[in-house]
Amino acid sequence: MSDQEQTSGVKGINISQEMRSSFLDYAMSVIVSRALPDVRDGLKPVHRRILYAMNELGMTSDKAYKKSARIVGEVIGKYHPHGDTAVYDTMVRMAQDFNYRKELIDGHGNFGSVDGDAAAAMRYTEARMSKIAMEVVRDINKDTIDYKDNYDGSEREPVVLPARFPNMLVNGATGIAVGMATNIPPHQLGEVIDGVLALSENPDLDILELMEYIPGPDFPTAGAILGRSGIRKAYETGRGSITMRAKVDIEEHKNGKQVLIVTEIPYQVNKAKLIEKIAELVREKRIDGISDLRDESDRNGMRIVIELRRDANANVLLNNLYKQTALQTSFGINMLALVDGQPKVLNLKQCLHYYLEHQKVVIKRRTAFELRKAEARAHILEGLRIALDHIDAIIALIRGSETTEIARNGLMEQFSLSEKQAQAILDMRLQRLTGLERDKIENEYQELVNLINELKAILANEEKVLEIIREELLQVKEKFNDKRRTEILVDTNNLDIEDEDLIDRQNIVITVTHNGYVKRLPVSTYRSQNRGGRGIQGMGTNENDFVEHLFTTTTHHTILFFTNKGKVYRLKGYEIPELGRTAKGIPIINMIEIDKDETVSAVIPVQEFVDDNYLFFTTKQGISKRSPLSSFANIRKGGLIAVGLRDEDQLMSVRLTNGNNEIIIGTKNGLLIRFNENDVRSMGRTAAGVKGITLRSGDEVVGMEILREEQNILIVTEKGYGKQTPMEEYRIQSRGGKGILTCNVTEKNGPIISIKTVEDNDELMVITESGIIIRMEVAQISTTGRNTQGVRLIKLTEGDVVSTVAKLEIDDELEHDDFIDEESEPAESDAIESGTDVGTEQEETVIDKETPNNED
Repeated sequence: MSDQEQTSGVKGINISQEMRSSFLDYAMSVIVSRALPDVRDGLKPVHRRILYAMNELGMTSDKAYKKSARIVGEVIGKYHPHGDTAVYDTMVRMAQDFNYRKELIDGHGNFGSVDGDAAAAMRYTEARMSKIAMEVVRDINKDTIDYKDNYDGSEREPVVLPARFPNMLVNGATGIAVGMATNIPPHQLGEVIDGVLALSENPDLDILELMEYIPGPDFPTAGAILGRSGIRKAYETGRGSITMRAKVDIEEHKNGKQVLIVTEIPYQVNKAKLIEKIAELVREKRIDGISDLRDESDRNGMRIVIELRRDANANVLLNNLYKQTALQTSFGINMLALVDGQPKVLNLKQCLHYYLEHQKVVIKRRTAFELRKAEARAHILEGLRIALDHIDAIIALIRGSETTEIARNGLMEQFSLSEKQAQAILDMRLQRLTGLERDKIENEYQELVNLINELKAILANEEKVLEIIREELLQVKEKFNDKRRTEILVDTNNLDIEDEDLIDRQNIVITVTHNGYVKRLPVSTYRSQNRGGRGIQGMGTNENDFVEHLFTTTTHHTILFFTNKGKVYRLKGYEIPELGRTAKGIPIINMIEIDKDETVSAVIPVQEFVDDNYLFFTTKQGISKRSPLSSFANIRKGGLIAVGLRDEDQLMSVRLTNGNNEIIIGTKNGLLIRFNENDVRSMGRTAAGVKGITLRSGDEVVGMEILREEQNILIVTEKGYGKQTPMEEYRIQSRGGKGILTCNVTEKNGPIISIKTVEDNDELMVITESGIIIRMEVAQISTTGRNTQGVRLIKLTEGDVVSTVAKLEIDDELEHDDFIDEESEPAESDAIESGTDVGTEQEETVIDKETPNNED
């Protein structure tokens, strides 16, 4: 120190060093005392102080509401030396059901809304602790936690609360400190408790095994999470990002307009601002196709209605909304919390481990407290027992003593009693001398001896401590558990192999109706039923709808959807929603991005994409193509071109073949060709194909089928006539010919509407343009030669014609009659399951070649 500094009394310091030191002190104060939650109770200091103050004031869940201003005043006056606004805003958030998964404050009055409306002033609102908040402070008076001085040393406040459920994961936490931040998502109470229980029984569980109990966050505003990879990364490392998406249903009104109904939005999204953003995008014409937008939310739930123009594609527009608005947003998980007063990024297992260790401490301290209390009472009772055994001598000693102190000392010396025991004898009332009271003292003493032994056994055995923790956690779960709100969906755009590994492999049944509704159910849903004549209702369909495709597959198999425009889309089995047995399903247009005028022509389930299997295509204009199944292994979300269509051509039919099947193609004017599929050489995915049948002017293809042994060929005409013809009457030809006659088409029976390959146990569903549906057994249809008109299958009213014919095959693995309703029948299709190779796509141009062919 210089002479000048000594004389002036001013101390010189290095400004750089002082700034560094002071800022570090400030940063640590913010980190430890303000912004980060403690891993044990999941609370920041302000939350802890609010709950503690309310508990001390007696504002428990079973008492009347008290003014919020009174609570805030208590908190800032005794424990939290900050502004009243900060405390009240925190308290308000703890009472909001759209912010907390399990609210810790039971608010009475205006506590804000999901639209961002602020709560009423603290002098208007009232509050008390919620029922589950009582579990946070439970056993607080049993020496379960440590206390420290408050900011001015005039009061004591808890360092941590007992937290009898894993509050940090259940309600999450958000905070910004200095140089670090935390963002822990909320979770479902029952799942988190199950995770703690599993870890208590097997400490060697890894993250993936824990995710069987805790699959992911569960937000109070519900919605959906896309994909599991972000969840897994966050649970394994403590940091990750997940994509949240609103729940949007697509409804179609009678006027043909489609409507988007938003019933759930992502966590922490402001509903009012979301609607404003959508309106702004419409005004700026960055989103086109919305005709009306309104908020119909009320006390019964959220409902945002987005009406679309008739020409708008609902799926395309919805994807634009996901991309440009908060209907889809991300949540950056950063599980940073205080562990022994130090900030630490925690994985899922560590969060559960530290909570479990905290509960061990709480139970041990509570047990030790109860042991001390029991031993103290037993000590008193031992003195009373001695007094009752020597009551006459004690009474004489007391009567002969001049003062209480002399009597107390005499008791201690003569009967070897402690001061507390001697005092208890002096305080004993004469009624304790009765026989009944003597028995009560003895019984109480014996009960305390047993209790003391039990408490000592608990303290000596950690497994007993864990058993108590499990039992009490299960009680909390039973009392406060509810259903998971947030659905975890598969993100088909970013699907990792790891994601698939997290999805259970199970056998399922998938049904697709004639009108395009799809759903899946576990196979056990059907197999567990008993036969009952025609069967019970298997699916709630519309009046003019029925199940057209039914097949068994697994959650990990791929389902290919081919449309009349020649495109193919894919879904995994687990991506199709699992619905109840009587549910009709959801529209397929909600699952794949097809245009409004695009319809599904074929549904093919595939186990593995191998070169040994092929897809055989036929179009309305008679063009056929055969491509290796492996060419369709990689299909984008928006679909791929499966066959190159020419002019106004449409894809009529797709079949999965083994490479050596026979194909039949039938036309509207009664011609049919039968040839081996090898006549159509294998070609690339985008190839247009070659002529399968040469059509005469005005004719078109109405069906293509694979022909197997002992099958008949069935035709149905527009005016309701039909017949079966044995396959032997159709000779094998070369592809590209004009075919041979299969039906005598006349004015009476009309053009052919459908051609099928059938067996006697098959059934048909015939639908007319007016919506009349008739179901019949194939065995009842006459078998005749090729050059005949057929017999009447259905009586039509004047002007009505047959529009659709579907073959209803029975899946051998299912009890068909157990679940198929009169108007709800399954249809064909099953996967060819073999091979493992994945081939490469080949692109080629195919020139049509007409094979000379004789015509009958």
